[in-house]
Amino acid sequence: QCLYQFLAFVPPSNESLRKPGTASVMVDTQHPLTLLLNSSVGDRDLCKIQYHFGEFGNYSLVVKILSTSTQTVSCDLIVNEGPINSYLPILFAFLVYMGILAILIAGRLLMKIDPVRNWVYKKLNPRATDRMINSELGSPNTTDSLNCDPTPQSWSTGSRQRLHSLDTFRGLSLVIMVFVNYGGGKYWFFKHESWNDFCHLHFPSALFSRFVFIMGTSIALALGSMLRWGSSKWKVLRKILWRSSVLILLGIIVVNPNYCLGPLSWDNLRIPGVLQRLGFTYLVVAALELLFTRADSGTWEGQCPALQDILPYWPQWIFILVLETIWLCLTFLLPVPDCPRGYLGPGGIGDFGRYPNCTGGAAGYIDRLLLGEKHMYQHPSSGVTYQSTMPYDPEGILGTINSIVMAFLGLQAGKITLFYKDQPKQIMSRFIIWGIIMGIISAILTKCSKEEGFIPINKNLWSISYVTTMSCFAFILLLSIYYLVDVKKWWSGAPFLYPGMNSILVYIGHQVFANYFPFKWKMQDSQSHAEHLTQNLTATTLWVIISYILYRRRIFWKI
Repeated sequence: QCLYQFLAFVPPSNESLRKPGTASVMVDTQHPLTLLLNSSVGDRDLCKIQYHFGEFGNYSLVVKILSTSTQTVSCDLIVNEGPINSYLPILFAFLVYMGILAILIAGRLLMKIDPVRNWVYKKLNPRATDRMINSELGSPNTTDSLNCDPTPQSWSTGSRQRLHSLDTFRGLSLVIMVFVNYGGGKYWFFKHESWNDFCHLHFPSALFSRFVFIMGTSIALALGSMLRWGSSKWKVLRKILWRSSVLILLGIIVVNPNYCLGPLSWDNLRIPGVLQRLGFTYLVVAALELLFTRADSGTWEGQCPALQDILPYWPQWIFILVLETIWLCLTFLLPVPDCPRGYLGPGGIGDFGRYPNCTGGAAGYIDRLLLGEKHMYQHPSSGVTYQSTMPYDPEGILGTINSIVMAFLGLQAGKITLFYKDQPKQIMSRFIIWGIIMGIISAILTKCSKEEGFIPINKNLWSISYVTTMSCFAFILLLSIYYLVDVKKWWSGAPFLYPGMNSILVYIGHQVFANYFPFKWKMQDSQSHAEHLTQNLTATTLWVIISYILYRRRIFWKI
């Protein structure tokens, strides 16, 4: 539903020299395009062609006048030079990483042979038995602290065993997030969607939401652990306030500013951000859980024991429903100047250019009103495709309400692991049920369509359908990892386990050092997917290696 944009003017042909008029243009290859040819006389549509162009292809649109009397023309698209196969670098990278994985597996199998293992131990260190790469290590001993990084122990047993699946889930989301933030090889499907998503097919939109979800899961385990070990609620509340404040300040002062452009300036400092949203979401959900959590997470004595992880916490659900009602009312009922009520579009040339300054509807209006345009994100993803000129912040105020809902659903996953500890079948069955429920809600809200539903899936807006859809996939993904890592122990969680246990350090580090060698260097061909992919994968792999080294040295950055 975009307005046609002027692409080129084709001059008239030179009849005496029999030279046709030509114009050369460069077009986008991410989406199929519709080319509309207009006559400069009478402003009449001559022909319309829809085509999905390929990367670095060379094409000709040949226009011929068939009849001067009726002014009929023919338009033929000719492929002069075929597009390149831009996916070969991905295939090559996949084979390289699979080769490394095969070598590691072979090394692990060799380590099961006694002579080989004894020789390696002798060469390394007789006391380094528990420090072999890829061994089934227990988690480092950690003191109980209220944080999501690393996740506090989840069981109250004497072994203080840790759920590695949570760290693996967090680490997997973080590693992909780092890769996407570094550029994702400049592939369009590794970039954030311009506006609406559809059923999670655009996976970068899911990364931050998974991080929020697993943060909620960790809150349930952390609070229960601290209270069981004798910490008072006031002490826990002070830690909640401290951690939230530090996350928000790190986002505003460390991550948001680009100090390469000069010193910190309040005039154009972005206030919202990823860490700011995490910090505020953590504050609300952790405080809400602290009010109603119990040191003893044993079996509930009330009616319907099958709902023991829900019914005792009915005030929390009332609070979340009130929050969601506020989001719905503000989104669909708040009057926004020069915009229709309930507008959820990207503005710009979208919706046939009827609402150019309405990007984000009520969400964008509230941010501009309370924060000011200069303190918002200036280059939203909608600006490229929809040519919107209004600043819009995807981590704005209104969307934070639904990030709280997302974290609360993750909190529910944590409660399930607490109330049904040592009962993996009960845990997995409830993860499946919650995933199905969230999927059904998403199907109803979106009508299983990208644009035609009641509330579209939109990461920029953090719409409620986005939350339910991402929660559906988060429950299923957590179920899969939990089964592989903690139930069957077929997978240790490596290498994602390591960044998952130092997530704050990896996230802040990859942002701060993004423009420094060896994470970035000058490329020979800035249009090459291969070079971009090599650089981005190298940078991401380096952070995995760094987190592994820190893991080996028992170094964890906790807030």
